Amino acid sequence: MVLFHGSDKVIENPVPGGGNPNNDYGPGFYCTLNRELAMEWACKENNPGAFANHYSLEPSFRLKVFYLNRQGHILNWLAVLLANRKFHISTPFALQAREYLLNHFLLDLSPYDIVVGYRADDSYFSFANLFLHNGLSMDHLNEAMHLGRLGEQTVIKSERAYEALVFMSAEPVDKSVYLPKRMVRDHKAREDFQTVKAHVDYSKGIFMADILREKWNNDDPHLR
Repeated sequence: MVLFHGSDKVIENPVPGGGNPNNDYGPGFYCTLNRELAMEWACKENNPGAFANHYSLEPSFRLKVFYLNRQGHILNWLAVLLANRKFHISTPFALQAREYLLNHFLLDLSPYDIVVGYRADDSYFSFANLFLHNGLSMDHLNEAMHLGRLGEQTVIKSERAYEALVFMSAEPVDKSVYLPKRMVRDHKAREDFQTVKAHVDYSKGIFMADILREKWNNDDPHLR
């Protein structure tokens, strides 16, 4: 597996437990298989440097990988997000929904060395938050994760996975090229959010209220 990590600096030796603990899947080293996306993620307006760090994984370690989007479903993904990201809970309904999702759909990812799943940057996080507040159907939440073509992120979780990570090189990123690309992608995501939000049809699809009322669980037939 070849991985890229966008950063404002060269990272030859990622440290277990480093980074933001409130990232999508908790503590870990967040990478992508997509070099172009890593170039974009490296670019931030206030940081002078930008690098796409390039790694490979030593195959002899035989790491356990959990593919959240294939082995799980959208409610598992949302529950993992709720366990790690800070949601703005503005209603009693959303608070009840949060607790229900955490109690019924949160997966134990601790046995795995690597987790692969959707990347919910700030613009796409809005879709998850809207679903939690009963403002978006489950089908639309699924579709929303593909709108901006953010791709999947590969997260190094276990110490063993860190040991298997081999630094290959660090490629300087031309911010004059990739910062505008990142901004265009983000702007498109925000436009998509406003469009979807304005055209929600409450007479169609499954909403969070339906899941609560019908008492769905992780092996519910609706999720197969």
